[in-house]
Amino acid sequence: MAWDREISTIEEGSNTVYTPRSTNEKATFCTSAEVVLIIQKVIAEAIGTYFLIFVGCGSVAVNKIYDGTITFPGVCIAWGLIVMVMVYAVGHISGAHFNPAVTITFAIFRQFPWKQVPMYIVAQLIGSVLASGTLYVVLEVKAEAFFGTTPTGSNVQSLVIEFVVSFLLMFVISGVATDNRSIGELAGIAIGMTILINVIVAGPVSGASMNPARSIGPAIIMHRYKGLWIYIIGPVLGTIAGGFT
Repeated sequence: MAWDREISTIEEGSNTVYTPRSTNEKATFCTSAEVVLIIQKVIAEAIGTYFLIFVGCGSVAVNKIYDGTITFPGVCIAWGLIVMVMVYAVGHISGAHFNPAVTITFAIFRQFPWKQVPMYIVAQLIGSVLASGTLYVVLEVKAEAFFGTTPTGSNVQSLVIEFVVSFLLMFVISGVATDNRSIGELAGIAIGMTILINVIVAGPVSGASMNPARSIGPAIIMHRYKGLWIYIIGPVLGTIAGGFT
């Protein structure tokens, strides 16, 4: 049936939204089936972002609290692995954005419907705040173990670094996740490794956010807003520029 084919298309990750074929159906914002699918996507984004922050920022916090037991390379690996794992876990449901900058870029280049952008961003921010709150309470994080992002050098230096690493991230995402000529099964590995490399290079300088949600969640929970604008503007501009490639 046509209905079954449309549902299968959406579940397989297509950005095409189902539209009623019958003129007798009442025109609404979206059909009941689409509402269910959107809810699934939003929940997947919230859960994926939660575990992204819980593991990634958790590795930062544990490394600071327990005298460098994880080490900097360990933190880099943690970020890369959790991104890879969550891409494979929920990518087929929501597209595995976990990042407002990526969501906005996809919408700009018509790879994602604008009407779902606010829901995705809210879900990502909620996931980040909840994960940050969990870490703050469970690990009893003090100010010196802040697991957010702040510039270690000048603001301009961090802004440029965030732009460049975000550009690279979106460049890779565009290549492996949106191009039909790529090997889709390797998308999680490629994106995860890109995160790992970016954290190695940019981590000591800017914290290697690449993601406004990654920086906003810890900032809200621990009330540390120094340089926060860098981690909103830099990743958004960087991913948009990367999307042009």
